[in-house]
Amino acid sequence: MSVVEIAERGSLHAEPPPKQVGYLARQPIMNRRGGVFGYELRYHNPSAASGDTAGAGLVDAMALFGVERFAGGQWAFLRCTEQMLLDEMFEGLPPAMMVLEIPARSVPSPRLLRICRRVRQAGFQLALTGFEPGSARDPLLELVNYVKVEFGQLETPAWRSFSIQPDSGAVTVIADNIQTHDAWRTAHAAGIKYFQGFYFCSPDLIPNGTIPANRAFHLELLRELFKDPLDLKTLGPLVERDASLIYRVLRFVNSPMCAMRQPVTSIESAILLLGDATFRRIATLAIQCGAASRQSHELLNMALVRARFCSAAAHLCGLEHDEQYLVGMLSLLPPMLGVPMDMILPGLPLRAPIRDALAGASVRERCLLTWIEELEHDHTGERETVARRYGLDHDQLFRNYLAALEDARAIAAIAAAPA
Repeated sequence: MSVVEIAERGSLHAEPPPKQVGYLARQPIMNRRGGVFGYELRYHNPSAASGDTAGAGLVDAMALFGVERFAGGQWAFLRCTEQMLLDEMFEGLPPAMMVLEIPARSVPSPRLLRICRRVRQAGFQLALTGFEPGSARDPLLELVNYVKVEFGQLETPAWRSFSIQPDSGAVTVIADNIQTHDAWRTAHAAGIKYFQGFYFCSPDLIPNGTIPANRAFHLELLRELFKDPLDLKTLGPLVERDASLIYRVLRFVNSPMCAMRQPVTSIESAILLLGDATFRRIATLAIQCGAASRQSHELLNMALVRARFCSAAAHLCGLEHDEQYLVGMLSLLPPMLGVPMDMILPGLPLRAPIRDALAGASVRERCLLTWIEELEHDHTGERETVARRYGLDHDQLFRNYLAALEDARAIAAIAAAPA
């Protein structure tokens, strides 16, 4: 099955997700090296009457699809209300993969404490959310593995007091709401081990505003890739200047995602066999693998999810799936290259609406990218506004998103294979 056929079908797998699965958002929790430690999973169902009902829906969805599909083998942090814990809704989930998040309480009930002890004995880990250093000592601190502290509290006297307490080392701190590189650097300097937020998606811009030679080379390649039709005489020698790029392109071309009947050994033969549109996707992915190698691997994973989603859902709003793949894939170029989008776009021979979409303009060509961005940040109202404005069906969009998660995981595994 070719990349294009996969995109048109929406998944590498034939089994379609059932309807009415609700809307799941996930936020990455990163370690100090920029790797993914886990994902916090948040679930919304428009028909749910309460947070407990929505939480039950997430538990049902994870039991149905498997935690692996949502968390990709990392820890799955599940937000729990106190009632969910009391009702033991988490039974049936794999304890070795789950961290149950418990809201902080100054005076938890004896029953809640008993259930937390039983949960720990069963193999689940626990995290305390809404934790405020300096408040009354929460008895749950003695039972949890992690505490989440809002970034704004890290430089307060209360936090410094908590961090030097003899028993504070019994729990691991996760800094929450880390949205910029400056926030990450502050939390990192404070000794925090894990960071939740999308700081790695914001460009950590090159100080002098000059694009380094290796990154300028990536942009030069992208300029040639987006010409229609491709100019083999110009593109071939450019790709061949970078041995690692040749290797990545040929690895993707010869992987199961392309299902070639015979090995492809040259760039020119890859273009001729795959066609311009499919080769453009493969080469863009290979270039971004190289660009993202200095950054968190989650950047590439998010770009793949966006690309697969935008491509698969393009037919819902009358857009071209190859262009939408590129909109999703290129949306994270600024943090990959450390260059603002307004320095990247002028040299790319894209249609004006696609350039506008990547620049952030509110155009139809950007509606799917905006929808998935709002999903990533758990902005339910904004996501629903986009769907209403463009007449998009929530259930179809979310089924495409679930398929994109799985497809991106399979492609990322190929990308992560050692050279």
